[in-house]
Amino acid sequence: MRPSHRSADELRPVTIERNVARYAEGSCLIKFGGTHVLCTASLEDKPPAWLRGQGRGWVTAEYAMLPRATHTRTKRESTSGKQSGRTQEIQRLIGRSLRAVTNLQALGERQITLDCDVIQADGGTRTASITGAWVALHDCLKWMHGRSIIKDHPLRDHIAAISCGISNGEAVLDLDYAEDSAAETDANFVMTGGGSLVEVQATAEAAVFTDVQLLAMMTLAKVGITKLIELQKNAVA
Repeated sequence: MRPSHRSADELRPVTIERNVARYAEGSCLIKFGGTHVLCTASLEDKPPAWLRGQGRGWVTAEYAMLPRATHTRTKRESTSGKQSGRTQEIQRLIGRSLRAVTNLQALGERQITLDCDVIQADGGTRTASITGAWVALHDCLKWMHGRSIIKDHPLRDHIAAISCGISNGEAVLDLDYAEDSAAETDANFVMTGGGSLVEVQATAEAAVFTDVQLLAMMTLAKVGITKLIELQKNAVA
């Protein structure tokens, strides 16, 4: 039995609440069980300096965990003067994931920044961030389209992410912290609404894993991401 008493293919309760930040062009609060992430999308009417004059835009992301998102207070990275390697890795993953389903040419010479701030962490913060950031980006682009800033909606597809793992020799979906910290293998899958893979991160923690186990985790991930994309569709309908 899993610590959360869920079946192997069962997600934690997931909710998506839109328009939670008054001033952002797009925003949502996404909850994966005990993991809560505030996602906002902010529009700048210019691209990054290295992209100017090329007629296309950019989508990027920043990720942060609030000091008491975890059991003990963690120091703000801004006070230390640099971001951790983990933070940099996660925000690059979020940016890559959102760009994979965005027509940057249709965006024009503009930049959208997705800020993903973890209010409360209980495992799967990066996957919740990606799934919620898509909703914030969607609403930002809808805001732009409604004001004739862009002619066409640049989003090509949905995108969502979920964690999987091997726990007690069994493939399981959507690990919380208690399960993640003890899992033999930890993996994250990012997939489009059409079922294509954007990124797979899989690491042997306590034991190596086989190709059969990897396929089992991917099968579970597809089930979970299908459910998450349905929640996205319901949220933005």
